[in-house]
Amino acid sequence: MSSPSPSDTGLSPLERRAAVSLAGIFGLRMLGMFLILPVFALYAKDLTADHTLIGLALGMYGLTQAMLMIPFGMASDRWGRKPVILAGLVIFALGSFLAASADDILTVILGRALQGAGAISAAVTALLADLTREEVRTRAMAIIGSSIGLVFAVSLAAGPVMYDWIGVPGMFALTGALALGAMAVVAFIVPNPGKTAFHSDAEANPARLKDVLRHGGLLRLDWGIFALHAAQMAMFSVVPFALTGAGGLPAQHHWWVYLPVLLISFLFMVPAIVVGEKRGRLKQIFVGAVALMLVAQLALAASQTVFWGVVAALLLYFIAFNTLEASLPSLVSKIAPPEAKGTAMGVYNTAQALGLFFGGAAGGWLAEHQGHGAVFVFCAILMGIWLALAMGMKPPPRVRTQMLHIGPLDAAGAQRLASKLTVFAGVEAVSVLPEEGVVMLKVSQTGWDEEGVRHLLLHGGH
Repeated sequence: MSSPSPSDTGLSPLERRAAVSLAGIFGLRMLGMFLILPVFALYAKDLTADHTLIGLALGMYGLTQAMLMIPFGMASDRWGRKPVILAGLVIFALGSFLAASADDILTVILGRALQGAGAISAAVTALLADLTREEVRTRAMAIIGSSIGLVFAVSLAAGPVMYDWIGVPGMFALTGALALGAMAVVAFIVPNPGKTAFHSDAEANPARLKDVLRHGGLLRLDWGIFALHAAQMAMFSVVPFALTGAGGLPAQHHWWVYLPVLLISFLFMVPAIVVGEKRGRLKQIFVGAVALMLVAQLALAASQTVFWGVVAALLLYFIAFNTLEASLPSLVSKIAPPEAKGTAMGVYNTAQALGLFFGGAAGGWLAEHQGHGAVFVFCAILMGIWLALAMGMKPPPRVRTQMLHIGPLDAAGAQRLASKLTVFAGVEAVSVLPEEGVVMLKVSQTGWDEEGVRHLLLHGGH
């Protein structure tokens, strides 16, 4: 890898191909997952009268995902990225086809468990790190993040239409076919990495796990993503019934609600994130979004039998959800120790998957034994706890992570380099990782002496 230079900051054609193709793998896989979300509960009620099992089927994907996500990433370090990703996609496809062929809810639950067991996200992220330079990796990761958000929005609108056309079994089969398509992308389009290496910014390091789990600020955010997705899964075990029951709206027309509220929510979300990031008001925006989510859950509990009340509450929900979903990873990146960023994101993603399982299981049980209103009260309780935690968080530093390549370096040289880098304007934290040949900086968003830092590294300042 060449020494860093000021002109070496854009994605090369190979890096752009890697980022776009890996985003496509995420997108193909997640499209099938998200498509069933707005309609699955309506389909599953024909398989079982027990709402507990419906919720369990919705959430089971998250349990096996949480258990295997980090192990898949570690396995890719040992056996190679592409073989592990291909194996995960095979497992995911098998689970999809099993769920498609099911004529009872227990088989669907097993299929969902297999889908989650194809937990390739960490391995895909590690492959992207192998294929990109440190200087542009954050930009490449953002392409994948944006693709997931776009697929989520498209799926909520398209799911009800697909339900009318091919039904949920057809959507499960489509999910399997998309997974096979993703395998072709991995095999023939994604570039082959020159070498496989560990990347502390993209992968979980067991040696850093204790520090991450003791970090109060990160634990607040882990609770947040857990609660956000627990509430999402619990809600969607009953919201389809609210739209059908309160408004008499057939399932295939539920997109009439989802599409407008999603579009309007993006109009609110984008300026909120811009204001939070550019004007240093991220905590205020964040806390406000959690409070809005609490209001949305209470509104759903109060208006679940009033169609336009449900629609208005869903609009508030998606404004809050999209704002939180976009800001949470940024907050993790800002407050995580530079050398433990990948570990912090691994724990964060595991908490998200556990939230999917817990929310589905708890929402199904509450709907069965306490009624649909209890599900929204449960979600409101989760949001109330989160709001209390969020209000007590420290305002996040106005920093971003910058990675630069330094080449081989011994421990003494790493210590000398770290001391030299701390004196540059706008450099808030320094971690030199000689085993990876990189330096990780937390730098001010309002400006830092990038030219001076690059000059030092370029001329062997270590």
